Amino acid sequence: MRPPPTGPRARRWPRRAPVRSTDRPRPFPIGLDDALVSRHTIYVADDIDKGAPTLNQVAQQIRHYGLDADPQSVLVAVRLVAAGVMLGQAAEVHFARFGLSTGRYRLLADLEDSAGEKSPSRLAASLGVSRATVTGLVDGLERDGLVIRRPSAEDGRSAAVVLTARGATTLRELAPEHFGRLEAMVGELSADERATFLDLLGRIVRGTSALAE
Repeated sequence: MRPPPTGPRARRWPRRAPVRSTDRPRPFPIGLDDALVSRHTIYVADDIDKGAPTLNQVAQQIRHYGLDADPQSVLVAVRLVAAGVMLGQAAEVHFARFGLSTGRYRLLADLEDSAGEKSPSRLAASLGVSRATVTGLVDGLERDGLVIRRPSAEDGRSAAVVLTARGATTLRELAPEHFGRLEAMVGELSADERATFLDLLGRIVRGTSALAE
């Protein structure tokens, strides 16, 4: 078993542009281009604390509004939201290497975990998105030959989305680099730190209802 990376730059992955084709729509739905990849790579590689608010700045803002909120709690929440945005951007750049988006990858992986077939409504529920979003994702994946639509094997009447051999091959081929990059992303954390982080993350996720409800 190979040793884990010792830092975020411990492994050098090959630089490659997003997958493109002249005979089908561009695979990345937001029009990713090389300039965007370059800008994002520089941004992520730069000091991640640049431009982030300090504890004193948060405290001053709280006083400005005459509130009694805890500055440290607010700062942690603000940094988490910013980290979520950065992770989302990085994930889109990452999956664009393989001609996918985060949503397309999640749908393919969900199908693979469901014996290769699932209804659009169940996909929407498991992915936490609308049926319309699933329809858009499936349309693109079907054009690329990664999934097909056919009558459900359960009742023969309702529609089902089915992972094709090409879709399964795509997941298998991207897996080594995908999981390697995920491992490298948390490479500066020890095993104990990762365990602690998972516990803290679970509690934070439960707390997101404070924003959504």
